Amino acid sequence: MQTDKITDKIVNWLKDYASKANVKGYVIGVSGGIDSAVVSTLAAMTGLKTLLIEMPIRQNPDEVNRAWEHMEDLKKRFSNIEAISVNLTPAFEELYKTFDADGKDYPAEKLAFANTRSRLRMLTLYHYGQINGLLVCGTGNKVEDFGVGFFTKYGDGGVDVSPIADLYKTEVYALAKSLNLVESIQNAIPADGLWDEARTDEQQIGATYPELEKIQKEFGTKSESDYSGRDLEVYKIFSRMNKAAQHKIQPIPVCNIPEDWR
Repeated sequence: MQTDKITDKIVNWLKDYASKANVKGYVIGVSGGIDSAVVSTLAAMTGLKTLLIEMPIRQNPDEVNRAWEHMEDLKKRFSNIEAISVNLTPAFEELYKTFDADGKDYPAEKLAFANTRSRLRMLTLYHYGQINGLLVCGTGNKVEDFGVGFFTKYGDGGVDVSPIADLYKTEVYALAKSLNLVESIQNAIPADGLWDEARTDEQQIGATYPELEKIQKEFGTKSESDYSGRDLEVYKIFSRMNKAAQHKIQPIPVCNIPEDWR
């Protein structure tokens, strides 16, 4: 993997996009995970204003600490970095009461509130982006955005640009190493941080990112009959999630009205 070329490509792409959009730079939500750490570093390398926001909602202290260790490291390395924390827990608790959560349909309700956390963060990023003349920079990778759809629609999927959406998760890790990110970030187990209890991505999906990547690279050229054992299990997981995520992956459908009806 030519990490230097990929880094230069993304940094220049971000600079060019910001220039054409006539904005000052980018705002990024920093979670303490590898994707947001890589994206925030690449944005910082543009030399443009880069606002990093840590947005805890009933957050695991380890995630908060990793996020701040990364942001403090970037502040030392780049002069164009500003880092703030916006505690969204009170707002989330008010919504929790307003929505009258009672656990009647508990699994669905828990998932809905997990997605609500992500959507609160999206709202926050766009607020601070608008008042500072910044675009919201997405942190989704290729497996999440175009494979299994492991993101929240109008949550972390609600962004202006997606600089690493053509990189697999393993490639993001390689980029993180080449960018010399703090060790705690590089060693962090992937998790979306949307649940009260600790849930890793692998636990939620049922497969590792390397396993999913293998299937995604072959998806469409191989069928279920081509796999066996663990590969078959992962193929079924990927195929099911990919099908269910098409409403997130594809553009919003429009009901087109014939011109002679107008």
